[in-house]
Amino acid sequence: MSLRSGDPEEIGGYPLEARLGSGGMGTVFLGRTASGRPVAIKLIHQQFADDDEFRIRFRQEVAAARRVSGAFTAAVVDADPEGPHPWMATSYIEGPTLAQRIARRGPIGGAELRTLAIGLAEALRDIHRADVVHRDLKPSNVVLSPEGPRVIDFGISRAADQQTLTMTGRVIGTPPFMSPEQLQNPRGVGPSSDVFSLATLLVYASTGQGPFDADSPYMTAYQVVHEPPALGDVPHALRGAVEPCLTKDAAARPSVDELLVLLRDLPADLEVAAGGGRTRDTRTQHHLSRDTGGGRDTASGTGTGMGTGASPGPAVPDPTAAPASASAPPSPARRRLRPVLAAVAAIAVLGAGLAFLSRSSDDGPDAKRDDKGRNVAATRPALPDDFRPWRQDVPAGTAKVPDEVRCLPHGDSVYCGGGGSVATRVRVADGKRLWTVRGPGVPVQDTSLAGLANGGRTVVGYRFAAEGSGTDEVVALDAARGKELWSAPFGARSSSVVGPGAADAVVVGATVLTADADGNRIEGRDARSGRSLWTVPVPAGSQCAPLGAGGRAYVMCAPKADLADGLARRATIRPVDPASGRPGRAVTLDGPVQPLGALDGRLVLVRQRAGEEIGVVAYDAVLRLDAARGKVTTTRLAKTYGGTPGLLGGTVYFTEQSGRVSAVDAGSGRLRWARHTGVEGAAGPTAGPGGLYFGSSGGRVAALAPRDGRRLWSTDPKINGDGGLRTGPRVALSGRVAVVSGSDNLLYAFDTAKPPKSD
Repeated sequence: MSLRSGDPEEIGGYPLEARLGSGGMGTVFLGRTASGRPVAIKLIHQQFADDDEFRIRFRQEVAAARRVSGAFTAAVVDADPEGPHPWMATSYIEGPTLAQRIARRGPIGGAELRTLAIGLAEALRDIHRADVVHRDLKPSNVVLSPEGPRVIDFGISRAADQQTLTMTGRVIGTPPFMSPEQLQNPRGVGPSSDVFSLATLLVYASTGQGPFDADSPYMTAYQVVHEPPALGDVPHALRGAVEPCLTKDAAARPSVDELLVLLRDLPADLEVAAGGGRTRDTRTQHHLSRDTGGGRDTASGTGTGMGTGASPGPAVPDPTAAPASASAPPSPARRRLRPVLAAVAAIAVLGAGLAFLSRSSDDGPDAKRDDKGRNVAATRPALPDDFRPWRQDVPAGTAKVPDEVRCLPHGDSVYCGGGGSVATRVRVADGKRLWTVRGPGVPVQDTSLAGLANGGRTVVGYRFAAEGSGTDEVVALDAARGKELWSAPFGARSSSVVGPGAADAVVVGATVLTADADGNRIEGRDARSGRSLWTVPVPAGSQCAPLGAGGRAYVMCAPKADLADGLARRATIRPVDPASGRPGRAVTLDGPVQPLGALDGRLVLVRQRAGEEIGVVAYDAVLRLDAARGKVTTTRLAKTYGGTPGLLGGTVYFTEQSGRVSAVDAGSGRLRWARHTGVEGAAGPTAGPGGLYFGSSGGRVAALAPRDGRRLWSTDPKINGDGGLRTGPRVALSGRVAVVSGSDNLLYAFDTAKPPKSD
């Protein structure tokens, strides 16, 4: 809807274009950044600006939104919670709310319902992993974006380790979707309360009605606390998943990981509730749209004053009508798909550049400018004979739990690992799988292939043991046939020392470096035979991990006392000879620091600095370590950058969850350019013919011009990805062919000279 008389023309320097809606705490506007990117700006009502209680609520909302910003939420772009008129700007998410979808088309069934259920459960899983309890899950707080559902409005959320505001005399929430404990004891609400609310959402999505329904919010609250849920119209298969979540006893409910296991097994042909397009009557619809803070749902889907991304105006095509493809969860009892480092690092989703550490990053994008100033490929690599675009998803391991795979190209094939697979070889020309070695256990997030050794003749990957049996192993395979050459146990501790996504096994030349299972030493093994070549003891009181960059090997150590606090404030890095294990001079760096790769024979790192808000990590310097001379050069950045850092050539790329990329010169610290990829949760970059390639978990790819970051093209998503920013690029280039990976072991390929057209 258009701006009204009295509405501001700009907020925080962002010009406003439209009013998206108004609720209990504030009004949400559609604004634009200087580069033209749309943002949703929430402005607190003036009468609350001087109310200490509401200002604290808003401050907590900003902090919570930043903690979980990314995977399944609207990323925070900017905020001023302390200003005279507090506001927060987030990414604008286009799509209808779940409430709008049900009102327009009735209950959801089939593959659409299964995809929605798993997507929402994954969203809740990532919110809880950021130690946040949402506390207001309801249909108007779920936006159905083209890349999957997004949960918005953290207005009454809280950190799991913090006390809730007293809110004397008020019950904050929406009764049909609140848990019994939220109505009875708001201060004691934990993650299981969100599980209860999620179950009510799924009942509502599948039937058009919630499991608790009365003529007034007071009677509805009574039903929530004292009466059993009404589940008669819920599809039978879904009922088996949601019914345990609706028990009154919070301790008896399944965790979100356990719920994901149940949802994963849902059939794709879930029936629509009896009555077809039946939705609740006008009386109940009004009842659902109320909240006790005085907010209202508007046509733009803004409830309780958030409305961070619901699309105003005409309805858009429903994204959940896409074929079901939902990521399956880990076993709840095992540390799989684990968050890494401390909560701060896990929330910021750091370390995409670490995927480059086992490969040289000395070569920049192969691009030049034509006589019209356009970015063009210096050469056009040939395609394989008879190449056609293909899709060949990698089979999950024997545990049947997919995640994301990562691929390395070599010769006529790409070698991919992760997602329950030790490794698989796929022919680039036609996508044919030449061999696959599956793993028995559940995959570990951001752990795929260790690398290729011996000129590409040996593939090194990971085999994670099945629940309750055996140990995790590093495995070497013959690249031609997939035959196992050797295996050895290893200790999975690298991420706590080096950073998120760090490789637990590092391939340098013909040597594989790992930490032993007990963490007492670093071992070097012959990549072909597995023979132990050398060991380096770990210093007392330290924890160490192997590191590879630019064809050189290092050992990085941090004090265990620091790691116990979740942040390595000092790190010691020592080069080692990969063939003999002979150590070089140790250099101690003030941290926390995060290695990215190599440039001109030097190890490149970035220095972290905690942001002003909880859970926000920024970077304020680039370090270049000349290990041979023990010299460190530190370049302070002109400003701090958030997001996920990665190194290509002489440029550090900071990629934010929203899709914005800042390219910074690794030597001078000067900003070369900053652009928006248009791809939420973009991971990368990968340098290819004429461009930098960024991929999302849903398989969407954006190509940017290396010189100025101008967007060249982008593709549509292939599946409803989890939206999360993972470490390591999702695009592998084999000549002119882009091989793209994503959620649910997605793998597909296309010609970069003829990218798939975006609808």
